[in-house]
Amino acid sequence: MALDNRLEIRLLQKLILTPQLQQAIKLLQMPQLELSQSLTNELMENPFLEEEAEEPAPPDEDPGSREAAEAESGLEPGPDYDDAEAPLEKLMNMTETDDYFEERGFDGRDLGYFNPGTVAQPSFESFVSKDGDLQDHLLWQLRLSPIEGRIREAAEVVIGNLDENGYLQAAIEDMAGMAGCTVEETGQALKLVQSFDPTGVGARDLQECLLMQLDSLGLRGSLVESLITGNLHDLEKKRYNQIAKQYNCSMDEVLAAVKVIETLEPKPGRNYSNSSPVYVTPDVFVVKTEGEFHILLNDEGLPKLRLSHLYKKLISQKNTLQKEEKQFIDDKLRQAVWLLKSLDQRNKTIYRVAESILNFQRDFFEKGRSQLRPLNLRDMATELGLHESTVSRATSSKYLACDHGLFSLKFFFSGGVQGSNGKVSSTSVKDLIRKMVTEEDPQKPLSDHEIVTLCKGSGIEIARRTVAKYRNELKIAPQSQRKRFDQ
Repeated sequence: MALDNRLEIRLLQKLILTPQLQQAIKLLQMPQLELSQSLTNELMENPFLEEEAEEPAPPDEDPGSREAAEAESGLEPGPDYDDAEAPLEKLMNMTETDDYFEERGFDGRDLGYFNPGTVAQPSFESFVSKDGDLQDHLLWQLRLSPIEGRIREAAEVVIGNLDENGYLQAAIEDMAGMAGCTVEETGQALKLVQSFDPTGVGARDLQECLLMQLDSLGLRGSLVESLITGNLHDLEKKRYNQIAKQYNCSMDEVLAAVKVIETLEPKPGRNYSNSSPVYVTPDVFVVKTEGEFHILLNDEGLPKLRLSHLYKKLISQKNTLQKEEKQFIDDKLRQAVWLLKSLDQRNKTIYRVAESILNFQRDFFEKGRSQLRPLNLRDMATELGLHESTVSRATSSKYLACDHGLFSLKFFFSGGVQGSNGKVSSTSVKDLIRKMVTEEDPQKPLSDHEIVTLCKGSGIEIARRTVAKYRNELKIAPQSQRKRFDQ
């Protein structure tokens, strides 16, 4: 078959996201902390943005200056997240920027450039001490040990290859190559680290970790060692009768050995973790005053931006500006106006989503988790006239605070199962299963079939496999592993 070159003209329809629309979508998806950092960066990089001060605006400031600037810029009243086919001209069509600046007065301040030579002051966090982690604790013991030379260097490599739980994550051969030592020297270094506190550190698996702790208890050669060596799987399944037959001992002896094993630490390094807690800041507050619910958006910690007054003097000298400088001014003004519009649209979208959640889940806000209704993204998107992806972005990594606690916005979206009075949210069913397991007799835990029967008594039709699924999602062990034995 012959090959040849030819020209073809095709008419195609493509979905194109302009940079401005991409920025609007990105802002919508950002959580509170990330948004604050992004706005701070924009404030530093764009000279046409400034943070609103607490004091009133200058007398010469026009209250509608921003609206006037938006009108002069030719931008529409905010980005439409679902209008992905909006042409670039619609979003970027701007009139002469000089006219906008000529309409604004000059407040006498300088141009407000950042001085790149300014020395940054050290942050307060630089002076705050932190607790040592597992590696610091082990290195401190290594410095106190009399070991020197190549074994000490190998021991440092061993310590560097421990995870946060104290388990060794590298082979001896690999660590020997890292330290430039022999395998025998690295093995001696590993033995040295395993002798440090906490007991069990440096183990390669759970069995070795537990056996190392038996040395300090003087239980080598006991039934406890035998169970750890050969019956960890049986212990997990609580097959105590089978273990008693295997070792020809009484049930009391098996239970006593199990009690000892339960006192051992499977993760010796976790007590030395210095990970800081993560605090969640709610994006939305739902408060009830005088019998009515009100939605409040949380803007605490977010810089309040507005168009800057600092560059009017520069525009008054526009005849002295070069073409590149005027292009820079046009671009930065365009970016500043679009950012402010995107922030307004972000707040409006989140507010509408929160308002829709309040309407759908009013019984939850009135009575609590047990009244949560099934809800999906499609239902809300249909009500709000938005795309499902827009609702998904608006609820991603966002949190709502109300009288019943702090919840992710995703919490209010769940499937449902059939109940006597209509569909019941799967979240409510999970809460019911968790309550049943919490209140069960430890010596006679509920089976999945018994949980199904109790759910039917509460007016909820649910299959046994669904109970098993929800139980696994709640990280609740099966009936055999929840059973307790009295000694």
